[in-house]
Amino acid sequence: MRRVLPFRLASSYCRATPSGRSVVACSTRSLGAYSTRNVSTNSESSRIIFSGIQPTGIPHLGNYFGALANWVYLQRTAAPEDKLLFSVVGWHALTLPQDPKALLEARTTMTALILASGIDPKRSIVFHQDEVQNHTELAWIFSCLTPIGKLKRMTTWKTRLAVSRNANDESEVDDSLLNTGLFTYPVLQAADILAYGATHVPVGEDQQQHLELTRDIADIFNRTYPNPKPLFRLPELTLTPSKRILSLRDPSVKMSKSAADPNSRVLLTDSYETIAKRVRSAVTDSVSGITYDPVGRPGTSNLITILSACTGEAPTTIAGRYAGSNHGALKKDVVEAVEEALRGPRAEFARLREDKAYLAQVARDGAEQARAHSDATLREVRRRVGLS
Repeated sequence: MRRVLPFRLASSYCRATPSGRSVVACSTRSLGAYSTRNVSTNSESSRIIFSGIQPTGIPHLGNYFGALANWVYLQRTAAPEDKLLFSVVGWHALTLPQDPKALLEARTTMTALILASGIDPKRSIVFHQDEVQNHTELAWIFSCLTPIGKLKRMTTWKTRLAVSRNANDESEVDDSLLNTGLFTYPVLQAADILAYGATHVPVGEDQQQHLELTRDIADIFNRTYPNPKPLFRLPELTLTPSKRILSLRDPSVKMSKSAADPNSRVLLTDSYETIAKRVRSAVTDSVSGITYDPVGRPGTSNLITILSACTGEAPTTIAGRYAGSNHGALKKDVVEAVEEALRGPRAEFARLREDKAYLAQVARDGAEQARAHSDATLREVRRRVGLS
């Protein structure tokens, strides 16, 4: 019988402020003050938290700890007056080639995975971005205000192209492979956020540049159409506390759903046996002892990062505990920790995926709430730009 370690869930890793109210994330980085908006009736102290995830396959460990587990933490610690919106962003998925039948199924699958991770649709709004047309209308208006130079400074399109083509690095792709949607999707992302007057946006480090562009677009709109007062509050970037999780087979790159080698990743739906196989085959090094050195020992450090995400302990603390151990012992405990973290969501997903009617109802209810929330913003935007 395998041993189950008493690990804490990854979603318990943040601290509270002296006043007792939890912060959004341990590594929250504020990008500055925001202007007053006049659409929402929420008080200035309430938060509107928005985040999205693409329906492009089963999430891996990096997706789970970087997004879904953090969303659950935000939901659990939100004040009663806070609003939370979590979206399956189908329009963003179209920026790279998709099989239509697979994408349609993936939309439902991602809704089930969000709920299985612990998001409660009675507390948080869960919806499909592509069922709320306000996003694309606002994106077009923003496109007419966004300088092309700002989009040219965005670099994440190269990363997405490189991953989609299984390139060794970004130097193997150039703008001859770039479509307009992929080039301009940061503007749609800004519309996703600002349509709801979001004040806080939990993202990974790779999306930091896009959030800064969102703030720029909001500021441009506010200065272009200032009357009677600035419309958009500038959303704050909240970096997710989970560190980047790397490929198990090549720790020089991020873990990816599209990597050619399936042993390079652990998916949220993987069985215990699959988790064990993939973690045990993870690339490490021949150096004796366990230390946390992401530059000098990326493979070993990646295993420590995964264990840290599962337990909430600092990587250096974990490394100290395993200082006299070998990689076999570390891998064994990583397997148990990952299984403990994923067991509940995996079982709930297996149950939910069969209840298509319930998932469809959640999506309908969420889209209705999202439209109601964003309609007020769009009415004011249309009035200011002269369309109504």
